[in-house]
Amino acid sequence: MRRFVFFLVCFAALMVPVVVLASGGGSGFDGVVHSIERTYRVRATRIPFMGLVSFVSGKATGDGVGNLHLAEFDNFSASLDGEELNRMVEVKLGPSWERVVRETSREGQGKNQEQTLVFMRPEGARMGLFVLDADGHELDVVQVSVNPDRLNQTISRYSHHHDGGEDHPD
Repeated sequence: MRRFVFFLVCFAALMVPVVVLASGGGSGFDGVVHSIERTYRVRATRIPFMGLVSFVSGKATGDGVGNLHLAEFDNFSASLDGEELNRMVEVKLGPSWERVVRETSREGQGKNQEQTLVFMRPEGARMGLFVLDADGHELDVVQVSVNPDRLNQTISRYSHHHDGGEDHPD
């Protein structure tokens, strides 16, 4: 038992510098969130126990979904330039991420835009997904790692199969 406690204490002590360095917001998810906070002078709402939610989602999907990160910007009233936001996200995520969706629609006059960005990157057998959605006065940023095979197995357990492969009205 003492070895286990000693191991936990050592692990926690070694993780402190990693967490401190990662919170600098240099790149990746944290880099995007910190850049949005600085550029638009807003604060992200942090979801309590997000690590626990990520762990539970991984267990519930048989390791199909994991490494979940989420930041919400409520009452986002800053003027949004979609091109500037897209460049910022591309720079902070880095070259390993590839943008697969960019949808922009103007709302009224000026630079207020609705913006959706979706980036992907391979992570071995998994696929990393990064989604930024600015809609009205809300801006949400989500990053998740998905194992498509495991997720498909989990989803197929809940799908309904009909004889002959045709959909029948209920």
